[in-house]
Amino acid sequence: MFSLRAFLELIRPGNTATALADVLAGFAVAGLVDTRALPFLLVATTCLYAGGITLNDVFDRHIDARERPERAIPSGRVQAGHAGLFGASLVTVGVAAAAMVSREAGLVAVAIAASVLLYDAWGKHRMFVGPVNMGLCRGLNLLLGMTAAPGVVAGQWPLALISLTYIAAVTALSRGEVSGGKRPVAVVAFILLLVVLGALKFVVLAPHVSGTGGLGAVSIDVDPFALALLAWLAWRILPPFWRTIGNPDPMVIRAAVRTGVLSLVLVDAVLAAAYAGMIYTLAVLSIWVVAGWLGRRFAVT
Repeated sequence: MFSLRAFLELIRPGNTATALADVLAGFAVAGLVDTRALPFLLVATTCLYAGGITLNDVFDRHIDARERPERAIPSGRVQAGHAGLFGASLVTVGVAAAAMVSREAGLVAVAIAASVLLYDAWGKHRMFVGPVNMGLCRGLNLLLGMTAAPGVVAGQWPLALISLTYIAAVTALSRGEVSGGKRPVAVVAFILLLVVLGALKFVVLAPHVSGTGGLGAVSIDVDPFALALLAWLAWRILPPFWRTIGNPDPMVIRAAVRTGVLSLVLVDAVLAAAYAGMIYTLAVLSIWVVAGWLGRRFAVT
């Protein structure tokens, strides 16, 4: 019997919503040009993320049968074959939507799809590769938003390292959600978050260039709203991750990971504020509200 909720559980709506913020932040870095491209990029990122996380459950169905039998596939509410077709279809639509924007956007979408499949089938089982692989998926997602303007990716790609590092930290810690984590991993994850916060502070305080080919207007004003968002991000993520160092219990780790996943929107909001100002950033923050609401109704991990 078809269950809409079961399929929604597969795509983790709260997590999927955060992918929209990546593209919106990348679009801000690109100078908010060519608004006709934005809907296609938002559809692309939604489908790529939802399809990738669905295929993740397909690959993990035997493990989930032991560790998380309540999930949609091991519980029998969605057949593995149907979930596989659903996930593959979403990924295909995501790549096609991006390709309608430009060849560059299509290539970035293909890179995201490849990175997602690599993670689902192999990367997540490797202690060091897995977190970096997952971080690469989200870093590429930020680049997808930048493809709205030609040449921006070539000039601004280092910003994707912020998302990569952040998600690598969250993913590394998430390995202890079921059986408990290791204190050294928690320490490394905490240090990586400090690195991310430092990099974001540099972006906010340093003059930067947005727009086509890196030749847009230079911003030299420090946005107090961006600094406030950065402080809010630190206040949200540092305490729960610090607690995992003293107590790497599964429940403590799960709470930190949930906060970390949903707070990626704040990382994107800081970038958006640095490049596009407060009004546009409020639109990005609205994604955080939606993601939080969905996260309370559907599992995030």
